[in-house]
Amino acid sequence: MKKFLALLMTLAMCLSLAACGGNDGGSGTPANNDTPANNDTPASTDGDAPQFEKQTWKYTCSATENTCWADMGRDFGQMVSEATGGAVTVEVYAADQLTSGNQTEGIQGVMDGTIELSAHSNIIYSNFDKRLNVVSLPFLFDSFEDVDAKLDGDAGKAVGEVVESMGLHLLGIAENGFRHPTNSKRPIESVADMQGLKLRVAGSDLLNAEYAAWGANYTNANWSEVYTGLQTGTYDGQENPLPTANGASIQEVQKYVTYWTGVYDCIFFTMNGELYNSLSPELQKIVDECGLKAAQNQRVLERQGDQEVLEAWKAAGVTVSELTPEAAEEFRQAAAGIYTDPQFVDMIGQDLIDAFTK
Repeated sequence: MKKFLALLMTLAMCLSLAACGGNDGGSGTPANNDTPANNDTPASTDGDAPQFEKQTWKYTCSATENTCWADMGRDFGQMVSEATGGAVTVEVYAADQLTSGNQTEGIQGVMDGTIELSAHSNIIYSNFDKRLNVVSLPFLFDSFEDVDAKLDGDAGKAVGEVVESMGLHLLGIAENGFRHPTNSKRPIESVADMQGLKLRVAGSDLLNAEYAAWGANYTNANWSEVYTGLQTGTYDGQENPLPTANGASIQEVQKYVTYWTGVYDCIFFTMNGELYNSLSPELQKIVDECGLKAAQNQRVLERQGDQEVLEAWKAAGVTVSELTPEAAEEFRQAAAGIYTDPQFVDMIGQDLIDAFTK
């Protein structure tokens, strides 16, 4: 984290955008099966460039192979491989293949050192440290520009220190995005419109409290059950970033989406702390620079995908609503008490809340 702000200024001018699709070294397909992790054989390099030991690192993420989450691992792997003369290989395992789809165990594997790299949302990381719920406070951000200013500033540094206290090294903060509610009943353009809707909400005490404050009859369920639940009317709607919802074909069983800034998710891109500390200063510098650049690239690509999904849904007949400033303020005020609720202040910590709001 100590290099985070300095690197950002450079990266803002030189982001290299990778296409959001598959390339070599895909999920579950080792880029080089013959290269064992932490092999003592030095890689050959040209001239006076430093030599690095051959290593293979596993990258796990909760999203599927055809997402920018997986592409972030490939992007990072390509940059690190090029910078080390091919010494370091990164294998990408999407959808938490290494832990049978269990996201929490995916993070645990990186903490334990059985997996080297992780990309998971702050909601999943909050299972280990509830302070990381801070990113999902209601209307914490009012735009993508606000997201960048906070996550790339003192607030991001503060939340990064929480992540690193878990025995991890934070390479960058990427994006899952704003969580947009969809439903099959009516447009949600005011608090009154959300009253009584049966919405599947991601399993989080904070999200539950937010949707309760907005009047929804929330329920929690495994994501794998949601499409069928929406199809059969068990739920009227759900809330998720658009690329996630689109990947599950939610638009086939939903008529309305509210495009708003009510709730946001970030992605923490981390490396096992002991592994990072064992690297040479030269390799640490490469890892930090490539990790931050890959996370910044992912944010750009995720936002492009967000807009592409929105336009595709409109073309497919989904009604898109955006809140007026007055309606957004109504929702904001309805959930404002969460910021002073002792349950959540004690959970997150006033200092961390202040880092994002002062």
